[in-house]
Amino acid sequence: MRLCHGLVLMLLSGGAYAASGSWSADDTGPGISWRGVAASSPPLAPSGAVPAQASIREVVWRFQLLNPSPDGLRVKLCTPQRCIWLGSAHGRSNALSGAPAGAPLRFVYHVEGKGVLYPPLRVTSNQVIVNYQ
Repeated sequence: MRLCHGLVLMLLSGGAYAASGSWSADDTGPGISWRGVAASSPPLAPSGAVPAQASIREVVWRFQLLNPSPDGLRVKLCTPQRCIWLGSAHGRSNALSGAPAGAPLRFVYHVEGKGVLYPPLRVTSNQVIVNYQ
């Protein structure tokens, strides 16, 4: 009887393990020439299949700018349903936990204020790694 329970537990845990995984994506980002205007990156999505019921466990991000970060730069990372503010150009967060793991992510950039932004903001790279279960 114990052997039977042990086998069932192994099969159940193996099924949970099989649904775990990760995907990564990267692309260039937008440019912004005016303060007070938000710009979104292209969608970053998995290149392969993600199990339909999989949800995000953790997101790791990195973005790079051509020039130093302008005063008033605010960046958020968004799923189609919600966004999180990013406190730095790289990091990790579980604040998107529970969101669908196969959904695309976007970086949204905004420089507070009004008027021309000089030099313009140029995002040279957006990268995400999505760990899911």
